[in-house]
Amino acid sequence: MKRQISASRTRAVRLSALLLASVFAISLLPPHSALALSELKQIPGETGQDKKAKDVPEEDEPGDEGPMQIPMPDPLVNKPARDAKDDSAEDQAPDAPVEVLSDVSKIPEPVARMRELIVEAAASGDIERLRPLLGKGPTQTQVSETDGDPVETLKGLSGDPQGIEILAILLDVLSTGFVLTEKGTPDEMYVWPYFTEKPLSSLTPPEKVDLFRLVTAGDFAEMEEAGNYNFYRVGITPDGQWKFFVAGD
Repeated sequence: MKRQISASRTRAVRLSALLLASVFAISLLPPHSALALSELKQIPGETGQDKKAKDVPEEDEPGDEGPMQIPMPDPLVNKPARDAKDDSAEDQAPDAPVEVLSDVSKIPEPVARMRELIVEAAASGDIERLRPLLGKGPTQTQVSETDGDPVETLKGLSGDPQGIEILAILLDVLSTGFVLTEKGTPDEMYVWPYFTEKPLSSLTPPEKVDLFRLVTAGDFAEMEEAGNYNFYRVGITPDGQWKFFVAGD
C-alpha cells in the first residue's frame, strides 16, 4: 500500500516538473515566434498586406479626366433665336424702288383728261371753275376731313379770300412727277406728287429741287423729322374721277 502511494507521488512530482519545464521553455522563445491571432486566421498563400487591402473598402479611383471644371453659365443672348431672326431678316425682300412717272401721254386717257381740266381751271385764277370737276354726293372730291361745300373749303384753306394761293399749290402739285399706287387692285390710283410714295431720305438733289418748289426748307426739315411727305397731294382714279386733294400724311 505504501508503495503505491509513493509511486503516485513520484508521478505527480514528475508531471509538475515537466509542466514547469515546458512553461519555462516557452517563455524563453523569441517574441516574434508567437503567432498573432490575425496570423492564425490567415488564409494560406495570403500576405498580411493583401489581407489588409481586402479589409479596407474599395474607393472609386479617379479617372484620367484632369482637374474638375466649373460649368460656365448659359449665355445671356439666345444665339439660336438671334440667328433665326437674322435668317428671317435676310429672307425679307427689300422694298421695290418707286417708279416715278412723268409722261402723261402714257397714262389712261380719262386720267390725262381730268388732269388737263384741273390745270386749266387752276390757271384761270377763278376757283369756281373747279366746282364741276369736284363732283357731288358719293363721288365728291375729298378736300378735307369734313363734308361741306368743297369750293368754300378750299377758299378757307387758302391764304387769301379768293383762293388764289390754293390754286397755285394745285398747279405746282400737278406739274411734278407722279406714281401709280395700289397697282392691280380696286384702289389703283395715280397720285401727284411722287414724294408721297418715296422716302425723303432717298431723294436725289434734282428731286429735292422738285420738292422745294412745293415747300420751304423749314417744311422739309419738319417732314424729315416726321419721316414722310405731308403736304398737298392729288389723286385721280383710272376712270378719271378726281378722288382727293388733301394735305397730311
